[in-house]
Amino acid sequence: MNRFIGHLKTVLHHKKEVFKICKKLGIFWQGLVHDTSKFSYAEFSKGVKYFTDGHQSPNNGEKKEKGYSSSWLHHKGRNKHHFEYWIEFGAFETNYIKPAKMPLKYVKEMLADRIAATKTYLKNDYTETSPLEYYLSKDESVFMHPDTSKLLEKCLMFIAIYGEDYTFNYLKSLKEKDYISGDF
Repeated sequence: MNRFIGHLKTVLHHKKEVFKICKKLGIFWQGLVHDTSKFSYAEFSKGVKYFTDGHQSPNNGEKKEKGYSSSWLHHKGRNKHHFEYWIEFGAFETNYIKPAKMPLKYVKEMLADRIAATKTYLKNDYTETSPLEYYLSKDESVFMHPDTSKLLEKCLMFIAIYGEDYTFNYLKSLKEKDYISGDF
């Protein structure tokens, strides 16, 4: 398959899945504008170059070749639903790395992004445990604010145990003040 068409179809499928979930979570606008940077030259050109079969991110191919992904570096710096956007590095302090607590609306979008990504890449092999399994395999929680990782992991576990509808209803009803206070 033509890499341009293959990558475009993969990105559009992912965006469609995120949009459907964001609507259910009450963050319609975020779902609509989700990942628009993927259409920038910096990201899309690399996506086409490193596209393989639509079962993994093209960023993996660039990382394998170069040791880093310029597309990913561009992407995470422009999309607040990635926890990496919220990591502060101290300019003057030695060894200063501080993850900031993500606002609730971006945690919701991050969850939608992760579910949609696993659905997009796993295709028919997707199960409701897939997003949790991926999260646990990466052990990203050490780089997130404790409350952000706690809420994300809780929601991924809820999906695995109770399903999407239950989880989306829980998350849609969660108030920012309860998330800020850690009472969730």
